[in-house]
Amino acid sequence: GSFFFLCILIKARKSRTRRKLKMSDLPGFLSVRVLRGVNLVSRDAGGSDPYVVLHLDNQKLKTGVVKKTTNPVWNEELTLAVRNPETPIQLEVFDKDTFSKDDQMGDAEFDIEALMQIVRMDLQDIRSGTVVRTVRPGRQCCLADESHIVWENGQIVQDMLLKLRNVETGVVHLQLKWVNIPG
Repeated sequence: GSFFFLCILIKARKSRTRRKLKMSDLPGFLSVRVLRGVNLVSRDAGGSDPYVVLHLDNQKLKTGVVKKTTNPVWNEELTLAVRNPETPIQLEVFDKDTFSKDDQMGDAEFDIEALMQIVRMDLQDIRSGTVVRTVRPGRQCCLADESHIVWENGQIVQDMLLKLRNVETGVVHLQLKWVNIPG
């Protein structure tokens, strides 16, 4: 009797897993180009040594450290695997310290739902540089300014300026691109 129950339980778990996988619409990768920071707080006498950390699910990616500046230019591409496009992405900025714990320089969060809606439209034959959608800042998001989703050379690109929270000042400029998994 208990062996039969165990087989049913295993079958139920397998079918539930399959359903979860089907629900994840458009599995793929998000390319996040961390362009620069503007007017970040100064955590040390000579300026800060800032770097950015992105978190999504159990992924954690970091940029390099830019020495002694409050206006760093990273221009680094970080790629996140996206299982659920509705999950917000966390961004943190830190000041690298050699002999003590790194100081937090603010955080933000952003979502890719608007970007994913445009990706699902499967656009083609649009003039490069066309603004497909504009996302406006609101109370629920960290956007510092309007964010344009643009058709650029056959790709959908979203530029965004994120206002850092839990800190006096600071903005981080990102550029997002969706990368489909072939197949």
